[in-house]
Amino acid sequence: MADEIGAAAGEEAEQRVRESFARQGLMAHLGASLQEVRRGLVTIRMPYRPELSQQHGFFHAGGLSAIADSAGGYAGFSMFPPDSSVLTVEFKVNLLNPARGEFLDAIGRVVKSGRTLTVCQLEVFAQSGAQRTLVAIGQQTLMCLLGMPDKPAG
Repeated sequence: MADEIGAAAGEEAEQRVRESFARQGLMAHLGASLQEVRRGLVTIRMPYRPELSQQHGFFHAGGLSAIADSAGGYAGFSMFPPDSSVLTVEFKVNLLNPARGEFLDAIGRVVKSGRTLTVCQLEVFAQSGAQRTLVAIGQQTLMCLLGMPDKPAG
């Protein structure tokens, strides 16, 4: 069904997500990219670079959290009306394993989409060779700003 989480996002919704993501300076700074945009489900990938590590050489939780927040935010945004924008109200991340590997994939999935508030589940996986490890989980609440289209500041 077209209304199911994970169904095709629709051309207009996917374009809004991709254009908004392209305006995020932090995602560009981190080298993150959109891997998948579906209805209520978005995956963002961040490749490893030494500049993104903490003192033990693992991915830093700050970068990990940033891509998790954006993945959930864009998952929710993919279901919002065209004349709206998205803001994170809160999110929590539990770090489960050291985040080490060639890249991280953050997956945001809508659990409940409401008129104003949307709740998302967040998962982050580290890929090291053929091994994929769940390194973080989280939950997020988003606010739909109806009548405030997502656009550049200025």
